[in-house]
Amino acid sequence: MAVPMDKISTLERATPREAPLLMPPQDFKKKPNVRHFWQGWRALVARVMTFGGALGMTAYATYQMVLIVSQGEVTVLQWMMVGLFCITFVWIALAACAAVVGFLFSGESKQQINKTDIDNKKTVLLMPTYNEDPAETCAALFSMGKELIKANLSEQFEIFIISDSNNPEVWVKETAAVVKLREALTPDIKVWYRRRHDNKAKKAGNVHEFVSRWGARYDFMLVLDADSLLSSSTLHTLMQEMASDPKSGIIQTLPCLYRGETLFARLQQFAGSIYGPIVARGITAWQGNDGNYWGHNAIIRVKAFADSAGLPTLGGIKPFSGDILSHDFVEAALMRRAGWSVRMLPALKGSWEESPPSLSEVAVRDRRWAQGNIQHLAVLKAKGLRWPNRFHMITGVMGYMASPFWFALILIGVAMAIQIHYVNVEYFSDQISLLPNWPVFDSERMIYLFIFTMGILLVPKVLGVIRAYFHSPLRKPLGIIRMTLGMLVETFFSVLYAPIFMLIHSKHIIDIFRGRDSGWSTQQRQYAGTPWLQLSKQHFWHTCIGLGLAFVCYYYSPMLLAWLSPTLIGLIFSIPLSALSGSRSLAKALRFLGILNIPEEVNELDIIRQRDDFSKKLNDYLQYVNVSSVIADANIRHSHFSLVAPAPKPQRGHPPIDYISARYKIADANNREEALGWMSNKEKIALLENMDDMSALARLTSV
Repeated sequence: MAVPMDKISTLERATPREAPLLMPPQDFKKKPNVRHFWQGWRALVARVMTFGGALGMTAYATYQMVLIVSQGEVTVLQWMMVGLFCITFVWIALAACAAVVGFLFSGESKQQINKTDIDNKKTVLLMPTYNEDPAETCAALFSMGKELIKANLSEQFEIFIISDSNNPEVWVKETAAVVKLREALTPDIKVWYRRRHDNKAKKAGNVHEFVSRWGARYDFMLVLDADSLLSSSTLHTLMQEMASDPKSGIIQTLPCLYRGETLFARLQQFAGSIYGPIVARGITAWQGNDGNYWGHNAIIRVKAFADSAGLPTLGGIKPFSGDILSHDFVEAALMRRAGWSVRMLPALKGSWEESPPSLSEVAVRDRRWAQGNIQHLAVLKAKGLRWPNRFHMITGVMGYMASPFWFALILIGVAMAIQIHYVNVEYFSDQISLLPNWPVFDSERMIYLFIFTMGILLVPKVLGVIRAYFHSPLRKPLGIIRMTLGMLVETFFSVLYAPIFMLIHSKHIIDIFRGRDSGWSTQQRQYAGTPWLQLSKQHFWHTCIGLGLAFVCYYYSPMLLAWLSPTLIGLIFSIPLSALSGSRSLAKALRFLGILNIPEEVNELDIIRQRDDFSKKLNDYLQYVNVSSVIADANIRHSHFSLVAPAPKPQRGHPPIDYISARYKIADANNREEALGWMSNKEKIALLENMDDMSALARLTSV
């Protein structure tokens, strides 16, 4: 399987000469000898307001709940209800306080961008892919590359695609798209490509191998997702910020969601545009240099990353053992532990990503994220981590754990309704009393607490809209009336979708603690629709639970049924609501009315238009590219193998079974179609890694 000498020059053009950096796994048991400095009064005040305010509101709300249940003898179920209410309330209080801080600490006029000479610095736009749509990923890179060329920044940037794709049909389209991308940008910007043969440690392992082999070539790396897009001015600013601060390790942008074509995607991108900046500014204010990293659309100092962010393999039992899946939170915490600053620029525009198109696609993505976040419980014990980084991890865990707590709170409410119904025969004490020992509530105080809780939930939305009213980049293209209608529509659907996510996340948590692995599935970014039968299977139990709870509440406590009606309606109609989440027709209608719009749709940007145009051209070309065309067409075959690195030499005693099997099937076949029909995907991959055997297959006749 060695590569002939006459092909070495071709392979060298696919990747640059190696410039290795050591990236050792970090020891969680060893605390680095690093001094962290005072971050100023701004961060202190923001932390007091955020955490002090959240704790104060939680204490008040919990005290009110205690008073509500203290009208008589408090039962065990009532104390459980108080405890669960406290746990769930504190997280909505934190979001509300962060929004208040973000509203007061706007930071837009105060955020100074340092101007530093970056002519001698080199940044790589690093695009990890895993069976993604090659037309979409390469179109985004093309548009960013063209923007950089136009801004005279091409000397400071290179593009590097690091692939983990293991689907043969996707891989051949990927190499064909990369060839077209290189033709479009060369020689102005260098475009490199490498595909890994072993998907060890998933995305984190992919980036680790890149840093280990080519890290010393670059000062900074800007890590992208397959749907990332950044303007040239944003890329320039990030590079200047990093170059001007020698202690800066990671600078995270606030990506805006865009290109939403379904109802769910448009709900998400509207919320991100209107409410997101308020919460992001609040988080930025209190976290200071103890920030977080979201895995993409952020610039990283490569040497610092290599020295301090190597991930170990976790021991123990599932779900905590193995490779760290949600690597970004941990990498940020490790870099901060080593003394590097990790911060966010929430006022910096020109950073975008896409939303999952439907509720079903979010559920698939969240399954992987939930498992990765739960793993952080094992990382929390690492020595030397800053408390804000630990809090980021706890927040990630509670993003999913809050759902089973909320569901348990509902079940306890239903159980108490049943208890009260049967109390006249079950709950009289042995003491002389004219009244039974049933749970008693202060109904007037309960209504007040409910209104207070709903108000806290709505604080980020209301403050976000108020800010948007006075923020001309949002007010002018969207309009005050349409923004207000958009908030009402988004709030309406959020209420309906929230209980569905409650049960989805609860199941995720149960599966994770049962040791079920999430696997590594490709995120579907272009929605093709979900059959009704599949939706019915996905949400059958959600509907049953909603109907069951509604029946029990109707029989035992009609008042509780009224209180729970928003939750129960969402569950009962989970199947049509899930189908509606992927609706393009409703999304188009709302867009026509100007509801749920974002500024990028009203005033289309050149970088987005350029991306869409190149994506269409690539799709027109790639529709004819597949494994069969690589065999039949010498030009496509040559293009593919111009980017293919040699497979690693097999270890003794471990023969390349897939490669051997593919060769045997080629020798045994009467034609190409027969040989391919016999092959598994792994055998096709082995074939696509070897030009000689592919040429042998091409010499067979075609049916």
